[in-house]
Amino acid sequence: MPFVFNSPHSGRQYPISLLKASNLSALDIRRSEDVFVDQLFAGVVGLGAPLLAAEFPRAWLDVNREPYELDPKLFNESLPAHANCRSIRVAGGLGTIPRLVAENVQIYRKRPSLPEAMWRIENVYRPYHETLRGLMAKSSVMFGYAVLVDCHSMPSSGARNEGQSRPDIIVGDRYGTSCNGDISRSIMRQFADRGYSVARNKPYAGGFITEHYGRPLKGLHAVQIEINRGLYVNEKTLEPTAGFSALAQDITAVVSQAMSLPDSGFYSQSMAAE
Repeated sequence: MPFVFNSPHSGRQYPISLLKASNLSALDIRRSEDVFVDQLFAGVVGLGAPLLAAEFPRAWLDVNREPYELDPKLFNESLPAHANCRSIRVAGGLGTIPRLVAENVQIYRKRPSLPEAMWRIENVYRPYHETLRGLMAKSSVMFGYAVLVDCHSMPSSGARNEGQSRPDIIVGDRYGTSCNGDISRSIMRQFADRGYSVARNKPYAGGFITEHYGRPLKGLHAVQIEINRGLYVNEKTLEPTAGFSALAQDITAVVSQAMSLPDSGFYSQSMAAE
């Protein structure tokens, strides 16, 4: 199928060096992890779509960022001129090498060195994105277009400035710029038909991956799906709850319907003209 699924934040193999450099417990450091999202979406493989999932944790390296969104508060060394130190994500402590998990919870007791950060970027970040680009390119060549579904989870309640509890599902398409709207609307409608509360783009419109890979005029579409963790996991213990299996089945059904959409509007503009 011309769909590629990606779970960049569900990695749960925490390097010993990270745990030793942090004051956080093995549980607390997982607060920003998209816990078990790769397993929730595992059913897509049986539908004929690849699923790329990070095994390394987001707290160690966040591939849903620019390669050099680096936080000057995290390093003792001066950052290179090409580093983006001024993004909103860096300001929030959530750059390529995160400084925080959850809300203002510091990761590091002993800061990483800049050479160590560069090693992570060159040896893990870049190969990850090379793999993702390769999957998108392969689908595009085989089918004439490709759809990237970026898979995430979110806490059941928002940050203090958001206020109330969040919907069950948030579909992000960068306000209609990263994919054909039929894809977003189909995913939203299918979840809503199954009884889930659904929102679009607020508060999550899609991160670097959705923005970077979504080029609808070139036949490359990207959409982000955020799943409320309260649906499937105990947010204190991060253990799956009774709702896990039913949610996973619903996700597979929803994306199956999205895969069956008429695709006449999904091709690149040049191919459509031909």
